[in-house]
Amino acid sequence: VEHWSILPFTQRLEAAARGLPAIVTGSLEGSSMADNDAFATASSPFGDVGLLAPLVPDVTLVHGAVADEEGNVVLSEPLLENVWGAWAARRGVIATVERVVESLDGLGHRTKIPAHRVLAVVETPFGAHPGGLYAPGLPMRSYGEDIAFWTEARAATRGDFDAWARQWVLEPTTHAAYLDRLGIDRLEWLKGRTDPMSWQTDADAHPVDEEEPPSQWEQAAAYGAREVLAEVHAVDADAVLAGAGVANLAAWVAVARAGEAGHRVKLTAELGMWGYTPTPADPYIFNHRVFPGTPLLSDASTVLGMVVGGPGTRTVACLGAAQVDRHGNLNSTSIPGGPFLVGSGGANDVASRATSCVVVSLARPERLVERVGYVTSPGRRVTRIVTDRGVLRRDNGVLRVAAVPSGVGSLAERVRALAGVCGWDVEVVRQVEELDPVTHDEVTALRRYDPERLFLA
Repeated sequence: VEHWSILPFTQRLEAAARGLPAIVTGSLEGSSMADNDAFATASSPFGDVGLLAPLVPDVTLVHGAVADEEGNVVLSEPLLENVWGAWAARRGVIATVERVVESLDGLGHRTKIPAHRVLAVVETPFGAHPGGLYAPGLPMRSYGEDIAFWTEARAATRGDFDAWARQWVLEPTTHAAYLDRLGIDRLEWLKGRTDPMSWQTDADAHPVDEEEPPSQWEQAAAYGAREVLAEVHAVDADAVLAGAGVANLAAWVAVARAGEAGHRVKLTAELGMWGYTPTPADPYIFNHRVFPGTPLLSDASTVLGMVVGGPGTRTVACLGAAQVDRHGNLNSTSIPGGPFLVGSGGANDVASRATSCVVVSLARPERLVERVGYVTSPGRRVTRIVTDRGVLRRDNGVLRVAAVPSGVGSLAERVRALAGVCGWDVEVVRQVEELDPVTHDEVTALRRYDPERLFLA
């Protein structure tokens, strides 16, 4: 298995689509992925550059919204990796679509793959399942993502995965049989998930528990929101890009507070979203209910290649990881001798080029390590590491203990409690800040997004 982050993977396909021998990237340098054979650094008259070799697939598989009888395929934003893979394929594209129509008259601006690149089209309703498909203004009905299905699949990997694979992969011999197994009620429910107000049903089903004491993750997320807000003001950020899980909840709360205070900062996401507003009762970033109200829907190249690192846009990233080391390097890929995690996603691209990065984690020896076993994302732009036991901030190039919660024991004891779980001889600033206790309102703000506490428990 060869690991890549989203932007370089897309750029490799772009190089192939354009017939180029290589393409320049600002990602990967300083990470373990820089050892991949298809990445190299080179000196040029314009400075040192990172170069990627083209990636040429034989055939590209695409699921689109609609196609016409000639094979022209319409895709709908947000586009994530866009259509570089379709143009890069040596032989062409096999496309599944929600619906085949006689004509695409009036939809030329939505047609992304021309017929001469398409080998075959298969009409496949709900073909993006368990993902969703947002397709306003097209001759089909949008549907949302099936989070329960993903959750069941993830649970199966830790149990009887063979049984799950039989039920959902091997036994349904046709797509119609697969849809029958899902059931008409579930399919209609997925259609309803694209309604921007459908979150209210989830919120009613899972009211926020305002009495349960804050968990360790909620402590970390509350401090994280404060630190993201401080970083937004420090760099006068235009955007905050939120990673998955607890990190995105902290970022959402921070941006909401910034907006209440009159700051113009916006949320952005690697899928290709700018200015989105998360809905209550849904802790996932790629929530189709937010698409209708998002002012800019584009692709990963726009967000990871221009919003992050481009001129005139200051972006703060809020990221999570299984491990973070003394230099701020992040590991979300694999633990040596242990399990595969989740990989980079867009984290490497963000950490490589954002104005600054805030990391949210728990203060545990297995998480705060002297040296990460795999560098998914370089730490040179990490300015703050936020945990349930306090905060490390970059000071003269070094991440030092800078703040600890107020509470039981002396300040020195609380500093030692944080320093003691760091896997290195961590330095401490001269004047350590005592953090105000996490408030009821802070915890409620987090739980409003994640009332089931899927990430916060």
